[in-house]
Amino acid sequence: MKTEFYFIFILVIAVLSSCSSKPEKSYEEKGTGSSYYVYGKKYTTITSSKGFYQSGTASWYGKKFHGRKTANGETYNMHQMTCAHKTLPFNTELEVENLINNKKIIVRVNDRGPFVKGRIIDLSYKAAKELGIDISGTAPVTIKSLHKGNFDKGDFSVQTGSFANHDNALNLKKELLKQFSHVFITSAEINGQTFYRVRAGKFKSLEQAQVNEEKLRNNGFPNAFAVALD
Repeated sequence: MKTEFYFIFILVIAVLSSCSSKPEKSYEEKGTGSSYYVYGKKYTTITSSKGFYQSGTASWYGKKFHGRKTANGETYNMHQMTCAHKTLPFNTELEVENLINNKKIIVRVNDRGPFVKGRIIDLSYKAAKELGIDISGTAPVTIKSLHKGNFDKGDFSVQTGSFANHDNALNLKKELLKQFSHVFITSAEINGQTFYRVRAGKFKSLEQAQVNEEKLRNNGFPNAFAVALD
């Protein structure tokens, strides 16, 4: 009887240990271009926010998370103008526009999320209130980085990937050439490491780039985003 009880006890401990060995969330990042996992899905941060533009749904988070640690190690304060984004570098400043009431705010990225399909940014309570979505909970928005870049005129493209391995960038370029006549690779050195950014198309307006961004997102490139060319 003692032997049977001992066996069951060991089995229970083993099961519990295996359940806790793979945390649902891991926000460990060593810098831009690094990866992290949430609920088993891998996300890779982009190496530069310059020229970043995105449209989609904004949401917000507040009291439940107030006082907790954010993904970059800060303490979340629902009364500050901050936000969460899945791939933008920490401390990126964004202009967020509510497409329903045309209100605009500026927020800083200090957290990761939202991990809900279709949502592109999670605002702090204060930011949501100033944008006019604290009651509705969500709203269609556009977000753009305030890191230089001209969003009204010039040349635009759609960035589809960024790699530390040049061969991976070349493979993606080859695949994209089946759909676009212009596909090119640019390089950027971040913290001493070179990253190769693959961009598809060359457009004279942001609107054209956005149309192709949407097409790419719907065809296997969910992290594609329009960029202003340097």
